[in-house]
Amino acid sequence: MITSMTGYGRSLKEMENCQVTVEMRAVNHRFCEINVRMPRQIFFLEDQIKKVISRYVKRGKVDVFINIHGEGIVNRTLKVDWELFHQYQKTFEKMAESYVTTQSFPVDQLLLHEEVVEVQESDGVTEDLENTLLASVDEAVQQLILMRKKEGQELFEDLQDRIGKMVSWNRDLKEYAPTVQNNYRERLMKRVQEFNQGNLNVDESRILTEVAIYADKADIQEEMTRIESHLKQFLQILKETDVVGRKLDFIVQELNREVNTIGSKANDISISQLVVHMKSELEKIREQVQNIE
Repeated sequence: MITSMTGYGRSLKEMENCQVTVEMRAVNHRFCEINVRMPRQIFFLEDQIKKVISRYVKRGKVDVFINIHGEGIVNRTLKVDWELFHQYQKTFEKMAESYVTTQSFPVDQLLLHEEVVEVQESDGVTEDLENTLLASVDEAVQQLILMRKKEGQELFEDLQDRIGKMVSWNRDLKEYAPTVQNNYRERLMKRVQEFNQGNLNVDESRILTEVAIYADKADIQEEMTRIESHLKQFLQILKETDVVGRKLDFIVQELNREVNTIGSKANDISISQLVVHMKSELEKIREQVQNIE
């Protein structure tokens, strides 16, 4: 069954000291493109994350957003520059001797002094966090695939209906095409009669030759046969479980080619009307096919 290229998936997992959230959004794309936005501390997991997603997604653009809230990926420690601290202390004591004061050494203020006390951060990504993150990615992508399959089912039903219309119009063409030659012959005879004011004095073989030339130029039998074959192939591919978007897009291009050829050949209002209907429906089919993986 066909799969859509658009979808959304989300996963949230709680750990002892942090919360892992993974969100994915997928849209149409000619190839498979995966973009991951995540904290810098877990950049080294990017390839593994993409491999997990690639197991499920073969075509489309997937944007992945990873957030980790809490202390799970960062270890923070305080570093004190004791030498500078003691210099501050000695300077304060000398100043206190020179200028009599009852104030005590302002240790609390130095704690806020970035040159004396510095907060240092180090990566705290554990194996447990790595496994939880990758499991969350797997869960989110499976949700995305479920949405893609659901939309794929809707696309399948819609395309079946539209191809059914194309089959019906092609059948109408087959029924009407043989009458085009007779209609042209009648029109030609009528014009000759009008030109001669009703006294027909024209070589009948010349009329038949003109009709034969027109019939050869306006013959659309081959195009109708190819359209019928393309439509059958389209329906068969719709039922495949593989990635079929490009195949279907190619068939739509071929159908457009055949319909355009019929439109250029047919000098007949009824056939032209059918061609207009078919071209309009093919455009809608093409738009839907662009969504298929």
